[in-house]
Amino acid sequence: MNFDDARKVVLVGTGFVGMSYAYALLNQGGCDELVLIDLDHRKAEGEAMDLSHGLAYAPKDMKIYAGDYSDCKDADIVVITAGVAQKEGETRLDLLNKNAKIMKSVVENIMNNGFNGILIVTTNPVDIMTYVAQKYSRLPYRQVFGSGTSLDSARLRYLLSNYLEIDSRNVHAYIVGEHGDSEFPLWSNASIGIKPLLDVINEHKEYNLSDLEDIYVEVRDAAYEIINRKKSTYYGIGMALCHITKALFNDSNSIIPVSVLVKDYYGVDNIYIGMPAIINRQGVREVLKIHMTKEDQDRFKESGDILKELIGKMDI
Repeated sequence: MNFDDARKVVLVGTGFVGMSYAYALLNQGGCDELVLIDLDHRKAEGEAMDLSHGLAYAPKDMKIYAGDYSDCKDADIVVITAGVAQKEGETRLDLLNKNAKIMKSVVENIMNNGFNGILIVTTNPVDIMTYVAQKYSRLPYRQVFGSGTSLDSARLRYLLSNYLEIDSRNVHAYIVGEHGDSEFPLWSNASIGIKPLLDVINEHKEYNLSDLEDIYVEVRDAAYEIINRKKSTYYGIGMALCHITKALFNDSNSIIPVSVLVKDYYGVDNIYIGMPAIINRQGVREVLKIHMTKEDQDRFKESGDILKELIGKMDI
């Protein structure tokens, strides 16, 4: 991997999620070269044209075009958003076998063209799809990770900032586990600035610990609520992916909750699952070892067991 030259991103999938990510990259100057790949090549061409027409108002110049899998050869980052969208009333895990077949095909096409950069997966169910991507890419684990609970954690920070009337950038809180129904917040590790969140709640009579449970449920069910109203979610994850991309290119050693491989982590072993990790230009530098309460450990193990059971049921 060499980021000394033009920073090149290949995006596989030009649906709502993919194009929200591409638009965020354009507006934030997130890369130098952006290649769009889609089964519908004409759509990818149209999207590239539309994005390019905004370059005069962008913070920096970018080369944006529709391409094919041969463009992966010298890419620094490939982001996979391709897959079947989550439908109303459908859980992320219902998508398992449909998207596993798609993921296998996409990854094989990427690797057949000599890719050796960083592979980011956002297709749902993202933890399992990231596992599939690593399995068929055979890239080092540090070079393959998923968007994980990055968006969930952003939702949590937003809601906590509203509740506490504190800038969300000063809210340090994480959702961990499966990006789905078994995810949960690490309240005991959350802080407002340098003050533990639970201390803030206990010291102010206008706050209530029971409200934290309501906030967690709103975070957990956010995707369902958005899908009920507008059929899909895409802006938030687009921003999250752009944040991750900039952390990679800037070698920033940012702590971001993504879907990473864990080894013997509170009883969870050899699966991809959402955990805070240090991200730099090499990919995943380190998965943070976090102190968890006994209750958190049990919830984390339960979330991991759900993912492991589903991986065992895959038909690829």
